[in-house]
Amino acid sequence: MTHALYVAAAYGLSALAIGGLVVWTLFDQRARKAELAVLEAQGVRRRSDAKTKDASS
Repeated sequence: MTHALYVAAAYGLSALAIGGLVVWTLFDQRARKAELAVLEAQGVRRRSDAKTKDASS
């Protein structure tokens, strides 16, 4: 029972770190999607789009 506080703190800190990474990833995903939408609106296309169009022709 002497290590219970240490273990609880370690689990809590780990959960906080993982939660922070998840939130950061979601915000970053939203930002990248917004950047991609701007680029596509400007007419910039993905290189992979050309490959799939060539393969289907």
